[in-house]
Amino acid sequence: MGRLFGTDGVRGVAGDELTAELANNLGRAAVEVLGRHGGGAPTFVVGRDPRESGEWLEDALVEGIRSAGGDVILVGIEPTPAIAYLTTDLGASSGVVISASHNPPEYNGIKFFAGNGMKLPDALEDEIEALVGNPPGGVHPVGHVLAAGEHRDRYVDHVLAAAEAPLDGMSVVVDAANGAASHLAPDILRALGATVHAINVEPNGTNINQGCGALYPQVVAAEVVRLDADAGVCLDGDADRALFADARGEVIDGDQVLASCAVAMKARGTLTHNTVVSTVMANLGFYLAMREAGIEVIAANVGDRYVLEEMLRVGAVLGGEQSGHVIFREQATTGDGLLTAVRFLSLAARTGRSVQDLASVMRRFPQVMINVQVTDRDGVAGARAVWHAVSAAEAALGATGRVLVRASGTEPLIRVMVEAESTDLARDHAEAIAAAVTAELGS
Repeated sequence: MGRLFGTDGVRGVAGDELTAELANNLGRAAVEVLGRHGGGAPTFVVGRDPRESGEWLEDALVEGIRSAGGDVILVGIEPTPAIAYLTTDLGASSGVVISASHNPPEYNGIKFFAGNGMKLPDALEDEIEALVGNPPGGVHPVGHVLAAGEHRDRYVDHVLAAAEAPLDGMSVVVDAANGAASHLAPDILRALGATVHAINVEPNGTNINQGCGALYPQVVAAEVVRLDADAGVCLDGDADRALFADARGEVIDGDQVLASCAVAMKARGTLTHNTVVSTVMANLGFYLAMREAGIEVIAANVGDRYVLEEMLRVGAVLGGEQSGHVIFREQATTGDGLLTAVRFLSLAARTGRSVQDLASVMRRFPQVMINVQVTDRDGVAGARAVWHAVSAAEAALGATGRVLVRASGTEPLIRVMVEAESTDLARDHAEAIAAAVTAELGS
């Protein structure tokens, strides 16, 4: 068995890979480890997305925390970044989110935040994991469930305060993926003055991310065109990422949002060190646009936790991923789709430009991604035929393209990404590499 904690917490099919027993043991182990490092029984802010498995996983997790002597502040259904914010705002020792983010409804996950609102470092996750199979025993005073007060308003006020200008006169379509921000997202944009058309805002526990949200940005894009709106924004199930659509129905991805915000911040003198942090998955066009703008790019591993680590290392205030995770370090410790929506849309409002115009700061090279199902995602490092295919593609593309092959951090997949000057060329090389992956590692 591989490491229990993946790129973004513990994740799996609820009731199969992620059981009530595992959730309970994670809660107990987290109290032991975080109490050891914090000098006392910790307090956890606990929230979840609206998946139907969330309730029983929450019950098991809370029982585990309380049985080990930890206290719990239950906040119910909230976006992941809201938990990160509330952990620090309420002075808790840790935050826990029960969510599988963009994954299908049958999945769920558990991820922890430290008291500073940042995801736990690998070393602390390893300590928790070591105790999960052998949870601490002994008798502890049972922890309490504490009231959160007006927690929802505190996070909403925080997001609203990030706006650079009102959205008066702007027509926006919001697709909340039937997820954790189904009510918050429309409310926040309306509070800023936008005319909001909300879709996929009726979660029932089984429809989260189903043909909607950030995994299917073409849905909001089509609705923008149908309604003749100015822009669209789509979130994923836990609202830690956002993608956009312009008035023509063209999708605007995280690279374009990051590039737009970086250029605008540099112009205002607020882009510290004229540096932005992205990931190895960033489009080649992003690197070229940043070079032209005189902005240095630091490439991190995939995952907003690794983006944040690099931001802290180099003192950057802006970072993000093509998938729509964007971190505005002066306001957040993790990707926040609602905050990103407010910042990007209000940038358009402040400058009097359309989101299409903002996104045009970079040319997006055609990119083809193929996910290959494998039995052992860790085996890719030694798959010689795969790397031979990669070398052949790189030699053929030269400086006009890019190849990236990596194992998924959360699923049994190898992701093959190729960028080239044409979609056909990128697809040809991606399919050749994917075939090599299937031949050597496929199930």
